[in-house]
Amino acid sequence: MTASLPPSPLPGGTRLTLFDLPLDVVTLEQALDLLGEWMFRAPRAPHTVVTLNPEFIVQSRTQPEFVAAMQAADLVTADGVGIVWAARQVRGQEVPRAPGYDLVRGLMERHGPELRVFFLGAKPGVAEQAAQNAARDFGVQVAGVHHGYFDSSEDGRVADLVGASGAHLVLTAMGAGRQEIFNQYWRQVLGAPVLIGCGGVIDVLAGTADLAPAWTRKLGVEFIWRVGLDRRRWHRVPRLAQFVRLVLAERRQR
Repeated sequence: MTASLPPSPLPGGTRLTLFDLPLDVVTLEQALDLLGEWMFRAPRAPHTVVTLNPEFIVQSRTQPEFVAAMQAADLVTADGVGIVWAARQVRGQEVPRAPGYDLVRGLMERHGPELRVFFLGAKPGVAEQAAQNAARDFGVQVAGVHHGYFDSSEDGRVADLVGASGAHLVLTAMGAGRQEIFNQYWRQVLGAPVLIGCGGVIDVLAGTADLAPAWTRKLGVEFIWRVGLDRRRWHRVPRLAQFVRLVLAERRQR
């Protein structure tokens, strides 16, 4: 049974259901406006953000905790062209993209020195480099840094560390599922107004991973570029094939 999902966070906005998961019809600019409002609103209240991609949908078929975390999210954006295609095929709806990297960079560009950011995730040393680069390039305040390689028994300690930092924005990069579940379960302890599960964004900010060329991002085919050049990503191709099969099967049923 499909869970009852919260309404769109935008006044008069549209929230779709895609494979029992929420998806907000929101442009990048609208998302940045909304997140900026949340970050500096008084009193402070935590909001979780999910940037939905095809692998999330595939993983959700066997991970009920992941599903629950996404269903409870305050904002769910279309991270890539695969979700845009799925919404068109299954719901007959055009959904704009608001990718994780663009959200993070946009918030830093807009709010700069007034923004306190906690960098949580990636390998030891990477979040530190990302924080240094973000402070240099955007002038943001570094509220704190912690790597993402800690056991679930350490979750409470790390959540307390983040909660004491006074961050407006927490970038959680611990892998699909883990980061969303962590943000949702510990949201009241984390306390930050905006908690984004952002995958490889910290690696990109640190310079340890390359951002796809602008033309691939404009066309929405950056994943094809990354997979084609990085053999470490080839294992993800079967998940994409499974996603295509899920979408086509759902379209036939409807």
